[in-house]
Parts: sequence; structure tokens; C-alpha cells
Amino acid sequence: MPKLAAEKYDVEGTVSFFARQAGDFSHLRVRKHGDLVVIESGPDDDPIPHARLRRVTKQWWTLEMPTHTGRWQKTGLRAQRLAVLQTLVDDFGWMLAPLE
Repeated sequence: MPKLAAEKYDVEGTVSFFARQAGDFSHLRVRKHGDLVVIESGPDDDPIPHARLRRVTKQWWTLEMPTHTGRWQKTGLRAQRLAVLQTLVDDFGWMLAPLE
């Protein structure tokens, strides 16, 4: 089965989701890379990874978080994109905090 790519509207929807949240997420930027929606901040040439969503089916996404070694770890969370994002903000909000 071929991989499904993240679409432009997935990125736009993720940006819109963060804009509607109560916290300040203005430091975050979102981009797509293959089947991923990557959430990062910092300079473009040295980005700070915060989280990424991997598209596994047309409707289902998984959440992956960066480790201290720079590798990505699966969280086991699998749901629709907005549900994954809401869990990210509610349960892993500290991962979205600005790093200096």
C-alpha cells in the first residue's frame, strides 16, 4: 500500500488549530514533509523540533515526539488529526513551549 502524503490543507488546518488555542503558539511553524506534518520553531537553518504527526491512513494520524538525542519516538497515540493536536496541547503542552 503506498504512503499517503500530508497535504497543504493539513498544514493550513494545523496552523489554524494553533491560532484558535488559548496559549501563545506564535513561535511555532508548521511544514509538511512526505507523510509528516512537522511542528518546529527557531531559525530555518537550525530548527527546534517540537512534535510531528505522521499520516497512516486517509483519516488517521500518529503523534511522534523528539527525544533528547534528536531521534523521534512514537507515542502510541493514533486518531484523527485534530484529536491528535488537541491531545498534544492538552497532555504534552510543555513540548510546545518556546526554547531559548
